[in-house]
Amino acid sequence: MQSVSDQSPQTLVLVDRPRPHVALVTLNRPERMNSMAFDVMVPLKAALEELTHDNDIRVVVLTGAGRGFSSGADHKSAGSVPHVAGLTRPTYALRSMELLDDVILAIRKLHQPVIAAVNGAAIGGGLCLALACDVRVAATGAYFRAAGINNGLTASELGLSYLLPKAIGTSRAFEIMLTGRDVDAVEAERIGLVSRTVPDDGLLNACYEMAERMASFSRPGIELTKRTLWSGLEAGSLEGHMQAEGLGQLYVRLLTANFEEAVAARAGKRSPVFTDERLRAESTAGEDE
Repeated sequence: MQSVSDQSPQTLVLVDRPRPHVALVTLNRPERMNSMAFDVMVPLKAALEELTHDNDIRVVVLTGAGRGFSSGADHKSAGSVPHVAGLTRPTYALRSMELLDDVILAIRKLHQPVIAAVNGAAIGGGLCLALACDVRVAATGAYFRAAGINNGLTASELGLSYLLPKAIGTSRAFEIMLTGRDVDAVEAERIGLVSRTVPDDGLLNACYEMAERMASFSRPGIELTKRTLWSGLEAGSLEGHMQAEGLGQLYVRLLTANFEEAVAARAGKRSPVFTDERLRAESTAGEDE
């Protein structure tokens, strides 16, 4: 699968299929540590929009080329924002932030789970990209920084002040954002910013193995689990969220034969094969009676 940016001389976003049902999206501007220039973010958004409707892809892995995951804003070569001709500077700025916001939201709204393979620096907006993903795995050489405060700005951008406290707790998030210090991979795993840390040369394989395990399960089961995990972070009450969870569970249980297949597979000491369907003979048996 090729991304929209494959039409340009330098492919700034690569989309590959390293394993069955797994897509690898690579930010490919290593000379700028995959900074969030608009020339990179526009094709990234387009690639995500293609992938969410690619029904062969069950899991997406996001990473960066070279030694950085993403270094955030590019102050030397920011690239071009589309559809801004004739706008004043304030409106141009609004359109710019809207485009970046849309990338973060596109990752979260993707049907498929997204695993961030954090291969190096995740700074500023790059940290936000990682936090937008459903799972984060770090190479030993990775590090994280909420850089806005170091640049005389706020550390809050692209949902960072929303996502980081939910990931690691309020006190740690406040300290990291207000000091602008680096968080290395060891600390990131200890505080829950990443789910695990692996050797640099084993990062992608670890993410592929995780992705393949996810892809082996029920598609609606995985998609609904992703949705309910995110909605749970915003739930107004435990009781209300439990009702949403229950409806999702009933939906898959009653409309597929996945549960019966899981039971049969355990009895037969084999791996289950989830079709996400219920045989028509089963679904119409009650009607025939």
